[in-house]
Amino acid sequence: MTETRPAAIRREIGDFLRSRRERVTPQQVGLPSTGRRRTPGLRREEVAVLAGVGVTWYTWLEQGRPINVSVHVLQAIARALRLDDIERRHLHQLAGSSTPRAEPTECAPELTAAFQPVLDKLDPFPACLQTPLFDVVAYNRAYRFLFTDLDLIPPGERNCAVQFFTDPDWRSRYVDGELVAARMVARMRAEVGTDPGALAGVVDDLRERSEDFARLWARHDVLPQQYETKRLDSPLVGQLQLNFVSTSVSATGHRMVVMTPADESTSLRLTQMADLTVATARM
Repeated sequence: MTETRPAAIRREIGDFLRSRRERVTPQQVGLPSTGRRRTPGLRREEVAVLAGVGVTWYTWLEQGRPINVSVHVLQAIARALRLDDIERRHLHQLAGSSTPRAEPTECAPELTAAFQPVLDKLDPFPACLQTPLFDVVAYNRAYRFLFTDLDLIPPGERNCAVQFFTDPDWRSRYVDGELVAARMVARMRAEVGTDPGALAGVVDDLRERSEDFARLWARHDVLPQQYETKRLDSPLVGQLQLNFVSTSVSATGHRMVVMTPADESTSLRLTQMADLTVATARM
């Protein structure tokens, strides 16, 4: 395929391949471990041999040079580096061998008008409409008061990742904060291949504002959107155990996230939270 990727994406490919090369040992791929190694894992020339490509060409690929790459070669490199299915898909997205999707940063008024009644009907279950990189563009009353009063946060800062990595109070609402941090960054990493512009947006911003985010981003872990249960500590009603259900809005790239109670006590506390916030929500 013709090389049309931005330089930032080419660098991402190189960084990703390097991170995965360094975790594979010669023994794992049937190579003898000879000589002293300055870095862990495989050497570039070993990956090139295993993938059946030229050493110079593979070196240029890791260096982010503007070279053409085919789907066949990507598959060979993925096999050489023992990538799993998620990592293979991420590599193909970065290389442009899957259909790119523009990441929506703003929500059109007509989309909000269509989804706001749906979100409101889900109350007292917290629900919101967000972009793949966690910009919250619409939400119901339960979500508004889940972490703080979201109405008091400027629209440009209503991003779950930004708040998580820059606001200690927001992060403290997650009982399993370290696990959530790693998974959130890995999901953002998985989105980069579908939206090159993301690197110049929220990702670069967070790398500058949060050392923790920068550390996790440098790991190059990737994770798709999943159904999962999270424990939150509500400032109004205490601990909640919520099932996070995400539904993609295919026409725009947004997703609707609904949090349903995982146990009876959480169900009761969500109802209590609705009673506590009804007066404030009407202001």
